[in-house]
Amino acid sequence: MLNVTFIHHSAFLVETDNHLLLFDYFPKEAVENMNFRGKLPEIPAGKNLYVFASHGHKDHFSIEVLRLIDDHPDTTYILSKDIRLGKNYLIRNGIDPSIKEHIHWVKDVNTYTVDDMKVNTLRSTDEGVAFLVNVDGLNIYHAGDLHWWNAGDAREIYGNLIGKAYKKEVNRMQNTHIDLAFVVLDGRLGDGYALGMEYFLENIDADLVFPMHMWQEWDLVKRLKRNPKLANLEKKVVDIDRENIIFYNIV
Repeated sequence: MLNVTFIHHSAFLVETDNHLLLFDYFPKEAVENMNFRGKLPEIPAGKNLYVFASHGHKDHFSIEVLRLIDDHPDTTYILSKDIRLGKNYLIRNGIDPSIKEHIHWVKDVNTYTVDDMKVNTLRSTDEGVAFLVNVDGLNIYHAGDLHWWNAGDAREIYGNLIGKAYKKEVNRMQNTHIDLAFVVLDGRLGDGYALGMEYFLENIDADLVFPMHMWQEWDLVKRLKRNPKLANLEKKVVDIDRENIIFYNIV
């Protein structure tokens, strides 16, 4: 079994045979001036929930996810170390500081074992980490904010430096088959919006690639797929044209 729900932005719920993985979820109201409509779907019973947050930006993490454990006591959190959750901060927000007993803190370029999952982290080109998770015989990659940022804009030197850093991190996965990948596609970068996605598709053995971080610019997916440079690689890219889409039994 492999079911995937695209909630919004970079937030996905992945259901495997024995696990539920929630990546970079935040309530839709958490980001001002954006009309996000995605809602957290009902969490199926009988499976442990693992909540991943790649970094502390408000479009990737909200303290509200710590309340999920109230209804799902078997929840485990895998959070980047840049996320700060001090005791007083938790108390002010009505959260028992004992929640930290359920948190695994991770830093970049490390390997962790969480129950029966293997979690590898990559270094982000912005904040925090990217995740490569081995679970139920599947390799699942979530980029967080690991991307070729500022490519194509006026800061050419900066864009080139970020590009080199991005390639270095992505290349760590060159000898790994990826069953499912969530990769940034951000139209704010102008003509360079797809360089990170293109490099990933051309260099990583991945079955299915979900574009994310699109800020509701759904036409970016169609634009990407028209790119002749990708030849047949565009077939790997999953069509996303709205929030709250469920993809059932995709592998």
